[in-house]
Amino acid sequence: MTKLIIAGIAGFVISMGAGMVFHGGVLNNDYAALGPMMRSEADAMGYLPFMIASHLIKGFAFAWVYRVGVNDSPWLPQAIRYGVAMALLITVPLYLVYYAVQPLPGMLVAKQIVLDSIGTMLMAIAVGFILKPKA
Repeated sequence: MTKLIIAGIAGFVISMGAGMVFHGGVLNNDYAALGPMMRSEADAMGYLPFMIASHLIKGFAFAWVYRVGVNDSPWLPQAIRYGVAMALLITVPLYLVYYAVQPLPGMLVAKQIVLDSIGTMLMAIAVGFILKPKA
C-alpha cells in the first residue's frame, strides 16, 4: 500500500508539473491568442483547487490502474505500453472531443496531444518504476 501511495503522489506531481510547464508555459501564447475563449489568469487562479483536485485524482487513479495490471515482465516496457495505452485512452480522445466542440486551432490541439502524451509517458515510467515487481 505504501508503494501505491508513493506512486500516486509521484503521478500527481508529474501530472501537475507537466501541466504547468506545458500548458502554463509552452502553450501560453497559443492560449493567449484565443482571447476571451480562455479565462484570464486572475480568473483561472480562482479555479486552482479544481485543477489540483483533477491532478490528484489522476495521479492516484493512474497508479491504482497500473498496479492492478502489473505483471512480472520487465517494468520499463510494461510502463511504456501502459503510457501509450493511457494516452490513447484518455489524452487523444479528450483533445479530439475538445476540437470537435470548441473552435480550437488544429495546430493547438496537435500540440496538446503531443505534450500531454509526453506527460502521460513520464507518469507511466515513474509509476512503473515505483511499482515494479520485486526481483
